[in-house]
Amino acid sequence: MTAAPVARDDRAGEPTGVLARGTDLQLNHYGAARLPFACVGGRGLELDVVDLDPARRGRRLRLLDASAGYASATLGGGHPVVRAALTRGTGVGNVTDELGSLERAELLDRLLGPDGLWTAHFPAGHYHVSGRNSGSEGNELALRLVLESRFDGRRLRHHPGKERRDTVLAFQGAWHGWTGGLVPLLNRRYYRAGLPASETEGPYGVRVEHLPFGDPDALADYFAASADRLLAVVVEPIQGDAGILPPPPGYLRDLARRCTAAGVLLVADEVLTFAKTGDWFAMRDADGPVPTDITVIGKFLGMGAVSTSMVIARRELAVRSSGAVTTSDLRPLHCAVIRDGIEHILAEGLLQGSADLGAHLTEHLDHALVDHHPDVFTEVRGTGAMLGVELTAAAADRIGTLRRELIEAGVYAEFMAGAGKRSGGRRYVHPTLRIVLPLNATATQAHEIVDRVAAGARAMR
Repeated sequence: MTAAPVARDDRAGEPTGVLARGTDLQLNHYGAARLPFACVGGRGLELDVVDLDPARRGRRLRLLDASAGYASATLGGGHPVVRAALTRGTGVGNVTDELGSLERAELLDRLLGPDGLWTAHFPAGHYHVSGRNSGSEGNELALRLVLESRFDGRRLRHHPGKERRDTVLAFQGAWHGWTGGLVPLLNRRYYRAGLPASETEGPYGVRVEHLPFGDPDALADYFAASADRLLAVVVEPIQGDAGILPPPPGYLRDLARRCTAAGVLLVADEVLTFAKTGDWFAMRDADGPVPTDITVIGKFLGMGAVSTSMVIARRELAVRSSGAVTTSDLRPLHCAVIRDGIEHILAEGLLQGSADLGAHLTEHLDHALVDHHPDVFTEVRGTGAMLGVELTAAAADRIGTLRRELIEAGVYAEFMAGAGKRSGGRRYVHPTLRIVLPLNATATQAHEIVDRVAAGARAMR
């Protein structure tokens, strides 16, 4: 692709100088040197970026975004429906959860009321909802609901019969967020070492244990041995950071059935998977929705314009008085964006369209990347708008180089860490290129992204 220089350079302290200085002032969350590029505009799948490398400073590139804004840009950048919703949302009141809101009420009734859009997953009258700022905050509230379920907040003691329920089960390779209460749910040492662990001793201690994801025998053995101490299971229906790993058919329903039989709460972390698998929720199989006690959704929920999440929980699950109050519990502005975005997705049939495109794209990725570049890519996984292409061990050692080559080829993409070493003789999962496309992406755009990724892979040789 061609790159045109910007109209001004930083010799006079103008745009590129400001970009370089301001970018350096932001905390670098990634350890190694950050990518020397900054976005200065974009629309749809296109990003206009400026090169900040001193040797090429001021060079402009136009990229295709294969990341959907860290998997959050449901309709791409600058979509007119989202822009109109933001404008409308500023005029519908600015209230917190202490007061009701027409915008909030209409949204929740549309989704979970008697004829609600999501009542196949959450039967009307049996669930209630709270909003948070992010997926991590949503998962924190879910964990809080789990812990409060064994506790009498008025008498400040255990509910009778809940004294032994001190264990939360998570899965190897899981990702549920970085905030403090969630760190123990992550089994990989890099994410846990040196950070506070949950208290395991005392009357209100909590243990977190991990099983290999997708192993029905390990699940059966664990429930047979430890169900009497189990309080909850937290699961991603498709593991994201682990490398876009789906479970085998029937696994999620078997898990739900075991939880119900043992009186164990099932928490589904659908922050990443929401609206990306050809349906609103990934907790489903050929027999329909898989029931959960708590479901957390985020990312695509905010339509790429607002950072938000929803915690959908059985009505009997609650926290002690004022224990989960937040400034951002489904503010009217957020509700306007969510509602208008969802209605647009429905009207345009975008869920089914993304499922069809994903099936086609999976074949194209397998042919163009795995077959033609086996030195870089090994396997394609995923469904709908969320796909992963695992790297080889050799390519994983050169992710920094690969990301730069992809940008030079005209595509911005992200990489998941991969599950790494797994127990039970399961193979090592290397870092994985994650491709998440907006629900309104076209086949032409998807093919162009794959072609550009292939060009970046060729440049690695």
